[in-house]
Amino acid sequence: MRSRLFSLRRVTLLSKHHHHQPHAFSPIRNPPLIPINPASSSPNLLHHHSFSSSSSSHPNGDKKVAGPLVEYERRILAGELLDGDLCQLGTLRELQRLYDELVQSADACRLDRYSASAKPTRSNWLWNKFVSPHSLVSPVKGLYLYGGVGTGKTMLMDLFFHQLPSSWRAQRIHFHNFMLSVHSRLQMHKGLEDPLEVVGLEIADEAILLCLDEFMVNDVADALILNRLFRHLFNNGIVLVATSNRAPDNLYERGLQRDLFLPFIAALKERCVVREIGSSVDYRKLTSAEEGFYFIGTDISGLLKQKFQQLVGDEPAGPQVVEVVMGRKLQVPLAANGCAYFLFEELCDRPLGAADYLGLFKKFHTLALEGVPMFGLHNRTAAYRFVTLVDVMYENKARLLCTAEGSPLELLESIVTIADAQQIAPRTSSRSRKSDNIDLCVDNELGFAKDRTISRLTEMNSKEYLEQHSTMLQEKQPSL
Repeated sequence: MRSRLFSLRRVTLLSKHHHHQPHAFSPIRNPPLIPINPASSSPNLLHHHSFSSSSSSHPNGDKKVAGPLVEYERRILAGELLDGDLCQLGTLRELQRLYDELVQSADACRLDRYSASAKPTRSNWLWNKFVSPHSLVSPVKGLYLYGGVGTGKTMLMDLFFHQLPSSWRAQRIHFHNFMLSVHSRLQMHKGLEDPLEVVGLEIADEAILLCLDEFMVNDVADALILNRLFRHLFNNGIVLVATSNRAPDNLYERGLQRDLFLPFIAALKERCVVREIGSSVDYRKLTSAEEGFYFIGTDISGLLKQKFQQLVGDEPAGPQVVEVVMGRKLQVPLAANGCAYFLFEELCDRPLGAADYLGLFKKFHTLALEGVPMFGLHNRTAAYRFVTLVDVMYENKARLLCTAEGSPLELLESIVTIADAQQIAPRTSSRSRKSDNIDLCVDNELGFAKDRTISRLTEMNSKEYLEQHSTMLQEKQPSL
């Protein structure tokens, strides 16, 4: 029997004390802006990096130095962040540029939800529809950040978002949740001549500044929706800030009917400044965590059940039913005390998707998953679902217990991109067909998602992540 406890290491997106809040498709009240005098900055901090913080005038009339770059400097001085690398600093300057432009153009962008210009009326909508369809395009370009896993994209976008005035119409949402919201709205407006136009108007009414995390497209239906939806959104004045693992030109690469998606890529590049975040470090893997709930081996389900029972405590575990989306229900084989137990096949070999997983983690904070296999050509569909499951768990800060046939890296070793496959050595007299990996899965979307999944599994099993999870549970406990 092959059995061992797999220890994993990471750091949470550069932050020593990083706390994520759950994000919904609704306005989020942000912490107050923190004024900082750049002249008082530590010489040690500025020795390696030159910060160019701007002084912005806020809608309330106060003159103060504010924005993501200034807050980043404050956190480093306070010891909350590691000293950043040059790639992140360059991105922060772009975020600061966007922040300053938005502050200066707040009225023109209709950002303040309480100003008269931000309150659309039906007559304004009719005017924009029939007379001047492009008059509401924002004077400020957004920002599209892309790069490898663990480079701090989400942390940087959140740093930007949490510096925005609370009166602004701004939303921060994970791309999965955003698309689920879009599909739900389309269902509500089914039967209209152009429901996407109404959905675009609704979203623009709720948020002129839209921050989308983990932008990715791997579904033909979503690809076709995005093209038309964002045409309406941009025409309604939306400013987009997005993070992604892929450059715009590589979105939905080799997807079905991709030619119909190409106008969206052109619009994205026209309405956003595109910036790559490069880094040689995956900041999720830098800590000294030496314990977790990721167990490698076969025939060790008893160990997983034992750990599950310890977390459940005295509460009896049994089957439960969870309502997930649009009346659909998900059967949970074993559950108690916020913890759910599934076999891998029950979650990833069935026709389930992001909506089902989101519904699951609205009710449960911990998942015990038994029997995660090695992935390859034979179970590519299950691999897609597993990647989505990990993404949803990570975004919801859920805790994972699992047994698996290998480490995160080993599980996805047979998943490669087309470029990776082309680097595999061709057969020669010394390399015969026998040495081929017959289960090699050449899939660009999965190949790009692989590094993100490995990184997130690593972080989710670290000491820091688990401590953060425990703190979150304690905060949710009712006070005595």
